[in-house]
Amino acid sequence: MGDTLDGTPIIFGQKTKLSFKDTANQQMNVYIWDMDETLILLKSLLNGTYAVPFNGSKDLQKGIEIGKCWEKHILQVCDEFFLYEQIEHYNEPFLGSLSDYDDGRDLSDYHFSSDGFSAPYDDANKRKLAYRHRVIAQKYAQGLHSVLDQEMIKLWDNLYNLTDTFTDRWLSSARNFLEQASGGNKISTHQLVSPEHATGSSDVKCQNINVLVTSGSLIPSLVKCLLFRLGDLLVHENVYSSWEVGKFQCFSWIKERFDSPSTRFCVIGDGLEECEAAEKMRWPYIKIDLQPDSSHRFPGLTMKTVHHYIDAIYGVPDAEDDDQ
Repeated sequence: MGDTLDGTPIIFGQKTKLSFKDTANQQMNVYIWDMDETLILLKSLLNGTYAVPFNGSKDLQKGIEIGKCWEKHILQVCDEFFLYEQIEHYNEPFLGSLSDYDDGRDLSDYHFSSDGFSAPYDDANKRKLAYRHRVIAQKYAQGLHSVLDQEMIKLWDNLYNLTDTFTDRWLSSARNFLEQASGGNKISTHQLVSPEHATGSSDVKCQNINVLVTSGSLIPSLVKCLLFRLGDLLVHENVYSSWEVGKFQCFSWIKERFDSPSTRFCVIGDGLEECEAAEKMRWPYIKIDLQPDSSHRFPGLTMKTVHHYIDAIYGVPDAEDDDQ
């Protein structure tokens, strides 16, 4: 555990013992999302695969240029504000993975550029990396408006709106869907994901939690969450990188965190790895499709469709819960 800049504790999800299993009488839906070509579009813009199915009605080169702008923007924010140049070769699966090494030291006057962080990856350097993760968690919780100047914010907003228009509202539709899946509740700054916060009340009959498992490295993925306006719907405790460990391992950690007799899991993505991992876990899997006429895309995918997949595996819930 560490403290934010205003003294509010940052608690890392994987190491924290949350009482999800104490809410066994409440139905919990855990939605496990892929990032690229699911919640956001980037790779398909860069390689042109997004525009191709539109048979010339989308400017392929414009899509590539938009993707390049995002790449530049993401790397700039990573390096300038999230210490990525220092830690890009030390990818961890989640920010709390090294919290046992964090001794809680006050970092207000700590100099990350001169603390000697480097190989070998021993206990001393793991502690230094844990410090960096704590600061990154603080900045993520506070949002990009706390670190970007007005010029950068304007560039960011313009790029988001340009991308959303070019992709027929894919970004805003995915965000709206994520908000629906979370029960319509945004996460306040520094708010912990506890059973009470899952849908904003401890006496609801159904809780909904969004978790991200991305094959990208952790820090750029967190920055993507912020830049693509998902940071208030995905807290850092629920962002996993499968880069080193694979998606099945991440899914296993998620099952350990959230499992109870009334928990239902659902995986939503576009890749083979998450499909195979979902099959091993015996969880429903919804494949996102870039094709313009598909219902499994954004906009297009509905909660009714998602519930159909979940019910096919877990069975239809009690009638009193049907509207959840």
